Amino acid sequence: MENFIVSARKYRPATFETVVGQQHITGTLKNAIKNNQLAQAFLFCGPRGVGKTTCARILAKTINCTNPTAEMEACGQCDNCQSFQNGHSFNVHELDAASNNSVDDIRSLIEQVRIPPQAGKYKIYIIDEVHMLSQSAFNAFLKTLEEPPSYAIFILATTEKHKILPTILSRCQIFDFNRIQVEDISSHLATIAQRENIAFESDGLHIIAQKADGGLRDALSMFDQIASYANKNITYKAVIDNLNILDYDYFFKLTSFLTAAEVSQTLLLFDEILNNGFDGNNFINGLATHFRNLLVGKDAATIKLLEVSENIKQKYLDQCRQTELSFLLTALNLANTCDLNYKNSKNQRLQVELALIKMCHIRSVVHLAQQPLSTSNTATDQDQDKKKTSLSKVEDEKPKIEQSSVIEPVPQKNTSVTEQQPVIPTSISLEEKPKETPKVAAIPSATSISINIPKANPASTLIPSLNDLERVANGEDDGKPKTVTGEAREPFSYDRLLEVWNKYVQILKAADKINLFTILNNFAPILLSPVLIEISVESKTQEQFVQQESVELMNFLRNELQNFAIDITFKQVERKLENRLYGNREKYEYLVNKNPKLEDLRRRFNLDINP
Repeated sequence: MENFIVSARKYRPATFETVVGQQHITGTLKNAIKNNQLAQAFLFCGPRGVGKTTCARILAKTINCTNPTAEMEACGQCDNCQSFQNGHSFNVHELDAASNNSVDDIRSLIEQVRIPPQAGKYKIYIIDEVHMLSQSAFNAFLKTLEEPPSYAIFILATTEKHKILPTILSRCQIFDFNRIQVEDISSHLATIAQRENIAFESDGLHIIAQKADGGLRDALSMFDQIASYANKNITYKAVIDNLNILDYDYFFKLTSFLTAAEVSQTLLLFDEILNNGFDGNNFINGLATHFRNLLVGKDAATIKLLEVSENIKQKYLDQCRQTELSFLLTALNLANTCDLNYKNSKNQRLQVELALIKMCHIRSVVHLAQQPLSTSNTATDQDQDKKKTSLSKVEDEKPKIEQSSVIEPVPQKNTSVTEQQPVIPTSISLEEKPKETPKVAAIPSATSISINIPKANPASTLIPSLNDLERVANGEDDGKPKTVTGEAREPFSYDRLLEVWNKYVQILKAADKINLFTILNNFAPILLSPVLIEISVESKTQEQFVQQESVELMNFLRNELQNFAIDITFKQVERKLENRLYGNREKYEYLVNKNPKLEDLRRRFNLDINP
């Protein structure tokens, strides 16, 4: 136990070549040393555990090495390298700004800067967690950082660059360290496992690399922990048990249940996951990640985004071929909504179960939505042929109609006669017609027409929403019309337009839509052409607000005016406001303009006007 050293320290890189995943940084630093173009100050930024302090120490050792290699690496044999490796170098000073952040600590460092190096060419000052310095300490450090002695080099390291003063940033060469890739961490862990004679499974190391979130130090800490837990046999099962991670198999099995619409099996599997001690929020996030991986696996160009081992990647590729794109997109949306509502829900388990039940019905809902659409297209073509035939018969019978009795016609669905009436889904008799229907000459009794209007299928005009799965699954409908169709082109006057316009405005007022009521009530509509109506608004915001309600407005105008070619446009205008009289002087001048004798009266009595 006395000789044990954690892997993060034991295998800490000692040369630029051994730094993992930061080749863009190490390559730049080696070229700067080779060309003798070292800056006065460096700032290393990036997440924790990615090699900032390590690179700072390697740089400090390399620039003082007396026998560097051809690749600009420290030799490790000279006196400067040996003293640095043993921790006795007088040319390298490290300061932890988290615990030494006062102005006195910086003044002490500045005093040390004045002393030139006794051995070696440079004196290097490494300040870790530099963002923790106080404001006064930063200000005391500015002048020395801008104009240090030729032998002094400052290397600052921080995880929060945004907390550093811009005046400090402008005096440094900034190097941004990236999060280390999953594959780089996994291969590095495999190398260490081989050196330590630790048996491992590549899937287990891959899970550790994913859990580390780009930090190699975190990965090495978990590696040591699991090696002790599994007695130097790192398996996939040991990793997920020790790190409390949901097994991939759960998500693969759950996805097969969801696509097969097996609600009971889905809920039982979720209950098993909860009983194993996993949180519902972590589960739903993991499920969303699983759907995301299936989505990127469907395209050969995005397969590289699957940051999993080869065995798991093959499972993803197999399942994504059996899963439709529509299912994945809808399930991702449901999982994201569940995640957003999870923390605010009082019954969090029910929130997740409801999302899973909806996912089970995705396929049936999409099928139900698409089936009527495919049949309605054929039916529409047949209806068009029937309409043309019936209309031609009516044209032939026109001369005979003029002498017949008067009845009220029954409009057909999607007909192009001059008057379009609402579709009534029953067989209509003459007594059931609306009183407002204009009367025309009817066909004689010998050629009278009986019209049965079928019920409109709601699914033929609107795709069902997933927000109400039970209603859609049962084929129920709220009975409200979903679309307004027609081909009537009845001309109308401007007075009739104003009458219908005012009627709609009053409907808005009764419905408490005060904002829309105010906008439409401020200006009367303008009839630019027989079918184009101009609406005046005072701002772009009002125009966008009216556009949101434009569908209902146009449907109302088209139905009332019986002209389905009506369209609306917008024009931005300024409302002319009357000049208001606020002060006594303005009021007096207003009265004098009306009666000039008022000024003579004021002068005669020597009156003053109060301000």
